[in-house]
Amino acid sequence: MVRVLDWAGSAGVVVVPFGGGSSVVGGGEYRGERPWLSLDLTALDRVLEIDPVSRAARIQGGALGPVLEEQLRPHGLTLRHFPQSFEFSTLGGWLATRAGGHYATLHTHIDDLVESMRVVTPVGVSASWRLPGSGAGPSPDRLFLGSEGTLGVITEAWMRLQDRPRFKASASVTFGGMAAAMGAVRAIAQSGLHPANCRLLDPGEAALSGASSGSPVLVLGVESAVHPVESRLAELTALARDSGGALAADAGKDSAADAWRSAFLRMPYVRDGMARMSGIVETFETACTWDTVEELYATVKAEVGAAVTEVTGAPGLVNCRFTHVYPDGPAPYFTVIAAGRPGSEVAMWDDVKTAASEVLGRLGATITHHHAVGRDHRRGYDRQRPEPFAVALRAAKAALDPAGVLNPGVLIDPLPAVPS
Repeated sequence: MVRVLDWAGSAGVVVVPFGGGSSVVGGGEYRGERPWLSLDLTALDRVLEIDPVSRAARIQGGALGPVLEEQLRPHGLTLRHFPQSFEFSTLGGWLATRAGGHYATLHTHIDDLVESMRVVTPVGVSASWRLPGSGAGPSPDRLFLGSEGTLGVITEAWMRLQDRPRFKASASVTFGGMAAAMGAVRAIAQSGLHPANCRLLDPGEAALSGASSGSPVLVLGVESAVHPVESRLAELTALARDSGGALAADAGKDSAADAWRSAFLRMPYVRDGMARMSGIVETFETACTWDTVEELYATVKAEVGAAVTEVTGAPGLVNCRFTHVYPDGPAPYFTVIAAGRPGSEVAMWDDVKTAASEVLGRLGATITHHHAVGRDHRRGYDRQRPEPFAVALRAAKAALDPAGVLNPGVLIDPLPAVPS
């Protein structure tokens, strides 16, 4: 790895770190004029060391989700980070993009599971100490988490693990409208009960997944490795009922929870099939505070819906679910489904996404909660990012990658190429 970066710097060749290639925002697609190579890390796929006392493991950055979990399974341990791209994405990719995972509350991002990281940069190797916490200045790991391959190549990390859950329970709650449903989710997020799953599906999303025929549905799930969870689930459903929800039948084979879970796992494959028929099936996500979420939901539905009609010539679907929730706000995730014109699908989606990004920026919502910035979100990221931080990021880029070879154009404008 070090020799590759040394050679690339001397030859002026761009290096784009590549994990599973699951980026949906152009993070792994160099679009400049310089010669470039894609640095495939998937051969670095081993769990190198396990510390069962501290319950952590040293894992190489190229390990795909299933490969990683299979090596932890014999030890009764799990990272328990399951993004929708789990099958095709890597640990290094999750770290580089600050990926959101399995948990809807508490440990929502991969950041929460990092103990230390080893990153190869063009000027040397950054290896942080293994510590449960530290107040020694700015965190070196925070510099590279979310850096999207622009500052260095993440080769391995010590990750916090968990015992595999033995007890699980789920339930679903329906509501008469989204305002009541949002109130219930806020109460749950602020309760300190920390459900593993707390997905609110709006009427369109619920109908599309088969979770309901047209009512908002809240899917709740709890799990534990040490004790039964039924009492915690009962507390959560009681909070939902206090906000006007109606508890569905106990979770079973045909429950709303199971219907949603099945639809969630199938959706990437359904998307590919519809895309082959010139359908526009794309998503964007954000996060906002609870005091603004009702306005954001209504505005996005109306304005992005109008943009879909204008771009495609016909109404489409703009559905929403909350993927992650916090005491101070949710992460709404929107799905757009519309008819495209053969050969123009990408350009049409770009126009719709531009309209969506404008709405989010105007309302002060983030351009991305967990899909990363890449190249597609640069304008929105530039708007969100404070300028003093931009100055610091450019300086870090110049210091760590003086030849400007690592994934130019992501997060900040490319540095001028250094003559060889």
